[in-house]
Amino acid sequence: MANTLATTSVVAKESLAILKNMLTFSKGVNRQWEAEFESNMSRGYAPGNTINIKRPPRYTYRAGRVAVPQSTVFTTTPLTLAQGGCDINFPLIERTTSITNPDLQKALRAAVATIANEIDRQGMALAQSAVYNSVSVNITTMIQPTTQAQALALFTDAGRKLDENAAPRDGMRNVVLGPALNSTSVQGLAGLFNNATMLGKQYGSGLVVDSLGFNIGMSQNVVRHTQGAATASAVNGANQTGSSVTVNATGGGTLTAGTIITFVGCNSVNPQTRQDTGQLQQFVVTSDVAVAGTSIPISPAIVVTGAFQNVTASPTTAQTFVITGNASISYECNVAYHEDAFTLAMVPMYAPNGQNAKVSQMSDDGFTIKVTEFYDGVNDVSTMRLDVLYGWAATYPQLACRIGAI
Repeated sequence: MANTLATTSVVAKESLAILKNMLTFSKGVNRQWEAEFESNMSRGYAPGNTINIKRPPRYTYRAGRVAVPQSTVFTTTPLTLAQGGCDINFPLIERTTSITNPDLQKALRAAVATIANEIDRQGMALAQSAVYNSVSVNITTMIQPTTQAQALALFTDAGRKLDENAAPRDGMRNVVLGPALNSTSVQGLAGLFNNATMLGKQYGSGLVVDSLGFNIGMSQNVVRHTQGAATASAVNGANQTGSSVTVNATGGGTLTAGTIITFVGCNSVNPQTRQDTGQLQQFVVTSDVAVAGTSIPISPAIVVTGAFQNVTASPTTAQTFVITGNASISYECNVAYHEDAFTLAMVPMYAPNGQNAKVSQMSDDGFTIKVTEFYDGVNDVSTMRLDVLYGWAATYPQLACRIGAI
């Protein structure tokens, strides 16, 4: 009996199902911006590779009877699309005599795994570079939890950070753990679960089950952050605001991008009431600062008044800023986040069909993959390429929190 060869439509359907199943971090983020591209295309307007995602405006409270009109200001975050994929070659004799559907499914699973892991890796790399809220068992050593109390505190402290930044409690809070923290969390939290079904799931899977207000997953794509050898210096100048802070020359070595720092006198505030949270505002360094550097680029920008106020005051001049984590250590940036903290857009591509190529494209729940098969007559080889077009944006990084652990 002749072997059954899969058509591109069958392959596209199978590949899409595999892609959705293999994604971890990407499943829990906002997906609504595919419509921005698709609706514009349907109107005959090509938006290009980049769109700017609008954030809602903010206003301040007016006390009393007299109106005080306020300007409406929309801030934006860019999201840029990039193409990628994975390609498989089949000599035609093999395609005819050996490649059955089960064989092709194995090949597809391996190819789609490459795509899914890269999408997730890029998302988690964005989290490492854009998220400035951070918790850990010890902010100096970033050690793993060794007791039940420490394991529990990591989750509740991350939840507190999200609460302080007004993240909704709507069932869309997620945590993605790397292999190391997942392992220690399973051990640390095991005694807290009294529900037999939850205990059975955790015991059978070896993964932390959904709990403590979070949907919990594990991914090998959790990014490690490596601290530079920089030593902190004093803030140089009062009343500083904006996306950089002037300091005296840093020593020791490079202050690496992704490092979390704090400033004396610069506390965070509730984003709606602007009340002091009692906690130092954390900032992430957005690009490397070489030894002897005197300007540190940071996110978020320091705003001390108005609707977008995020701190109680500017950093206190002549006071030394604090680097979170020992010099030159490397630790996992596990991530707790609300769905709206990040946006992933996957967009259907132009899919021409011709004599030399067969193309099928499938979309579901905002995930899209295109499969193209074409023939090389010179070498008698059939090539099947899998393509995705997608982009990431840190839409509201304040709704996320890094959980640092060695």
